[in-house]
Amino acid sequence: MEVPLPWLNIKIVYMAPIKALCSQRFDDWKEKFGPIGLNCKELTGDTVMDDLFEIQHAHIIMTTPEKWDSMTRKWRDNSLVQLVRLFLIDEVHIVKDENRGPTLEVVVSRMKTVQSVSQTLKNTSTAIPMRFVAVSATIPNAEDIAEWLSDGERPAVCLKMDESHRPVKLQKVVLGFPCSSNQTEFKFDLTLNYKIASVIQMYSDQKPTLVFCATRKGVQQAASVLVKDAKFIMTVEQKQRLQKYAYSVRDSKLRDILKDGAAYHHAGMELSDRKVVEGAFTVGDLPVLFTTSTLAMGVNLPAHLVVIKSTMHYAGGLFEEYSETDILQMIGRAGRPQFDTTATAVIMTRLSTRDKYIQMLACRDTVESSLHRHLIEHLNAEIVLHTITDVNIAVEWIRSTLLYIRALKNPSHYGFASGLNKDGIEAKLQELCLKNLNDLSSLDLIKMDEGVNFKPTEAGRLMAWYYITFETVKKFYTISGKETLSDLVTLIAGCKEFLDIQLRINEKKTLNTLNKDPNRITIRFPMEGRIKTREMKVNCLIQAQLGCIPIQDFALTQDTAKIFRHGSRITRWLSDFVAAQEKKFAVLLNSLILAKCFRCKLWENSLHVSKQLEKIGITLSNAIVNAGLTSFKKIEETDARELELILNRHPPFGTQIKETVMYLPKYELKVEQITRYSDTTAEILVTVILRNFEQLQTKRTASDSHYVTLIIGDADNQVVYLHKITDSVLLKAGSWAKKIAVKRALKSEDLSINLISSEFVGLDIQQKLTVFYLEPKRFGNQITMQRKSETQISHSKHSDISTIAGPNKGTTASKKPGNRECNHLCKSKHTCGHDCCKIGVAQKSEIKESTISSYLSDLRNRNAVSSVPPVKRLKIQMNKSQSVDLKEFGFTPKPSLPSISRSEYLNISELPIMEQWDQPEIYGKVRQEPSEYQDKEVLNVNFELGNEVWDDFDDENLEVTSFSTDTEKTKISGFGNTLSSSTRGSKLPLQESKSKFQREMSNSFVSSHEMSDISLSNSAMPKFSASSMTKLPQQAGNAVIVHFQERKPQNLSPEIEKQCFTFSEKNPNSSNYKKVDFFIRNSECKKEVDFSMYHPDDEADEMKSLLGIFDGIF
Repeated sequence: MEVPLPWLNIKIVYMAPIKALCSQRFDDWKEKFGPIGLNCKELTGDTVMDDLFEIQHAHIIMTTPEKWDSMTRKWRDNSLVQLVRLFLIDEVHIVKDENRGPTLEVVVSRMKTVQSVSQTLKNTSTAIPMRFVAVSATIPNAEDIAEWLSDGERPAVCLKMDESHRPVKLQKVVLGFPCSSNQTEFKFDLTLNYKIASVIQMYSDQKPTLVFCATRKGVQQAASVLVKDAKFIMTVEQKQRLQKYAYSVRDSKLRDILKDGAAYHHAGMELSDRKVVEGAFTVGDLPVLFTTSTLAMGVNLPAHLVVIKSTMHYAGGLFEEYSETDILQMIGRAGRPQFDTTATAVIMTRLSTRDKYIQMLACRDTVESSLHRHLIEHLNAEIVLHTITDVNIAVEWIRSTLLYIRALKNPSHYGFASGLNKDGIEAKLQELCLKNLNDLSSLDLIKMDEGVNFKPTEAGRLMAWYYITFETVKKFYTISGKETLSDLVTLIAGCKEFLDIQLRINEKKTLNTLNKDPNRITIRFPMEGRIKTREMKVNCLIQAQLGCIPIQDFALTQDTAKIFRHGSRITRWLSDFVAAQEKKFAVLLNSLILAKCFRCKLWENSLHVSKQLEKIGITLSNAIVNAGLTSFKKIEETDARELELILNRHPPFGTQIKETVMYLPKYELKVEQITRYSDTTAEILVTVILRNFEQLQTKRTASDSHYVTLIIGDADNQVVYLHKITDSVLLKAGSWAKKIAVKRALKSEDLSINLISSEFVGLDIQQKLTVFYLEPKRFGNQITMQRKSETQISHSKHSDISTIAGPNKGTTASKKPGNRECNHLCKSKHTCGHDCCKIGVAQKSEIKESTISSYLSDLRNRNAVSSVPPVKRLKIQMNKSQSVDLKEFGFTPKPSLPSISRSEYLNISELPIMEQWDQPEIYGKVRQEPSEYQDKEVLNVNFELGNEVWDDFDDENLEVTSFSTDTEKTKISGFGNTLSSSTRGSKLPLQESKSKFQREMSNSFVSSHEMSDISLSNSAMPKFSASSMTKLPQQAGNAVIVHFQERKPQNLSPEIEKQCFTFSEKNPNSSNYKKVDFFIRNSECKKEVDFSMYHPDDEADEMKSLLGIFDGIF
């Protein structure tokens, strides 16, 4: 049916304090207004929909104050709210409720603001003003409510109706029962259970009776006692109908007492059971219904007799009296206009409080505001809406609230002095305002300039939009940045939003079993001790739900649903808040993961990924997990018929499940380093690929709003990059790429790259990358270079530092700590060219070296101080230790060395694994120092053979010993380089003849162009299999294989030629050729001979004595 013309641009809002009342009104009005073309929509915490979209087409909206508050916090972006022309407020006395009252008050004040704004924007003569209608049965000071709702031009009409207007006359009875001083509230409540039968008998007139009890457990106990004490007179048909109701009920206790004519009803029951009981009571089949006080305000179940059993109720962990409003609400349920002309209400209380309740029923309690206790959140919301921009407007806004009206009439209730005039009270309210504004400013929720004007910040906007309390923001403001998932769950469980969750005695056993039980599946992060507090209960229920642990208790299931309603909002806020605050990487990553966990109701590493698919609940999901299908990939690869067998379902169920999985987005993450880097920064290229984007063009399982968050963090816990990538972007091209600049972290070069899906568990990708920075870090006179293995996925804490003493012109000598003085006889150690004269010579390394290596080092060190010739010294040493047959050292022809990499002998546990070979830009290029240092390079050459077994030496096969050098300064590019380094321009004895060197090396190396990987020639190493070659990089200690740069040809010193190239001259084509390794090695690993210490004057003598060490050996 078409919408009547006047309704096209008009909306009506009906607001009630509880969801049950909204549902009832919705069902009622849908039938009444549907036929005339008006569309009704329910908008409460229970309605799962895209709120704004759904209510676009609704004419009458049923909602709660909280839901409407969260909606209208964005009203400037939303013209919809400005279309409201009639605003209905049911049970307006809720405004005095300490927790929920302020919300109602603020919403009404905001709607008044909307009205005034829309009137100024439009022509006031044509605009229809918004009309407020508020109703309540229990407000004595209705004039104050009328004044609050009034517009300046049009005062509200206040209509008061007394008892004479009631369609059913009400008789009120207050019964007092003796209660001794040592009797607890629980005991007194139990004694009243045995008095109920006689009260019903006296006042009920054989008509339906409603009994209000304080607790859920009390409701069940009272019903059980009554069916034992009393027998109801019922017809045969009525008994049969009750039997029928009993069989349709799940609760076994309820089933037993329902047959006897009594029942109970509370919020902890299953919905189906509640509906059955409500139906039986409404049609009059059920004589007595026991219920908690929540029903008084909720479902409309009128009765002839209402009994209030005990005026004390259990709230917030202690017993307190019902408020007058609660009592009057309960009494209001007495009287059924369609059946009765009279009704009765009985209050059962202590003798001591009987008179109080008689007085209460005669006169009424005034309604006061509670806004001053919750002003801070609502002030922030108005600042975000720009309703309030300075202190004067803030005070003006307060004038539009009930708080202002009541503060003028009853200042003492609000903590103000009673004798204050209007100006004094306004000053006090301004003071209250400023205190709250300063609190907001202290957490950067607003920005104030000189305390007059203020603007909202991003954090303030998030707090308002996500409807978060100030206390919660305060709690999360102090986070360190290293919080784990467990820490975040604990923090969330302690939020103020969960204050209305209570820990009941009968739930503790179930909760403790969930927390710790050796025989069952328990929660992921168990808490210490037993469950004792509300926070522990909330934590336990969150983890049980995320871990798919079934909870049998229905009341706990209900609590869990409520926790997840608030929790998903808090976690979404948290991830946005942490991102806006630019907090640390770990907490941001975990908050993103947790927000997704709350949405999916699964842990991020859960095996129950199938639970996210349509038509699969926890039972079927368990069956899938038991069959080993714990990922989307495995489910997709399984045959459809096999899936049906596993799930015990008929075709085409398996095909549907497979299709759902097939049309999920399949992401791939590629990360590579770009060859542009310096000592502090590098660049990486991140590519996100949607592998099945062509397939997803036609059909998609994920929603249109689905996105992935790319978050990159470094080892210092800093966020390197954060970005949301929507599926719609990826569907256009199939991929998304971005170059990202990375700053060097202090701890290590590892990056953590994460792709987190917004809605699905099981689609996330997590990777590690080790970034290479070319330039070493500099500290004063030292250069330290840290190299990291890419193969180590965990953050390695060891870094491999090679230290070179940089030449230092014109500086005074400063010996490095731990170094000994060198043995040079320079006239002035300050001005000579030796670096060792300035910084000393490093002491012997602590790291355990191989036997031969340490032995040679020892010989070298002794040679520096001893006058005994090296050969004699070697003989003495050998004679001392044991009698050695010198024939062992004679030449005996042997097959070539086994193809075992040197590192097997040099395998030192402290050294990191060698870097992978798959990044060509990392190797073969080491920075050349500026020209002023070029003539001052230091070369450390190590005559280190690396084999521990002496008889493996073969002087004919011995060719070129490994050159082991620290120096980063030698620029390495093409092949055939000389290692040339001089002290004050002098040439070292070790120089190569270009032609000879290249000829002799041709079998060992394959020349390669600059920046390429090193290939090892097969001809040079006949015994090296492909596998042994691939293993080599990992095994070769911390060596970096380098090429040598070609310079002008140099003549080789005869000393070196004799020692190193003897065999190659004799038999250059020998198949026994050994591989020649040129390694750059760290000084910490091996001791080197520092050639720079040999002055040109005594060069030949020193060299002879050094190389003479080997005479006896070879």
